[in-house]
Amino acid sequence: MKSSIPESLIEVREHDGPGYKPLIDYQSWRVALMNYTPDLVPEKISRMQKHTDTDEVFVLLAGRCILFLGEGGDFVTKVHAVDMEPYKLYNVKRGVWHSHTFSEDACVLIVENRDTVDDNSPHVGVSSVQYQQIQTLTQQLWK
Repeated sequence: MKSSIPESLIEVREHDGPGYKPLIDYQSWRVALMNYTPDLVPEKISRMQKHTDTDEVFVLLAGRCILFLGEGGDFVTKVHAVDMEPYKLYNVKRGVWHSHTFSEDACVLIVENRDTVDDNSPHVGVSSVQYQQIQTLTQQLWK
């Protein structure tokens, strides 16, 4: 049933489709949901991104998600992996390379600056060694 409460009092947003969708923008921040999408399986991870102007917060709401973190400046020198736990906040610091893989039932809440766009979020390809690390880390964490 649709609420009769005016939107001037509350916004209710949802996202049940695949991938990333910004839902609330307010002043300098944005809240989005990200669901499973087939391009996030470990075998398809070929690059990582970083945000040059902001941190980014991830919260696992459902399913499973591994957050891959890359050390390095202009390119990734070492890959780490965190098997996210539900309802914990994971703050990826500004300038840290990252990517993720989702289980098919996963949903992740994302909080970031509203002006986070491709211009301040460069990507870098992962090497064949790093690609293999991502596969191995996923197998170790998701036995």
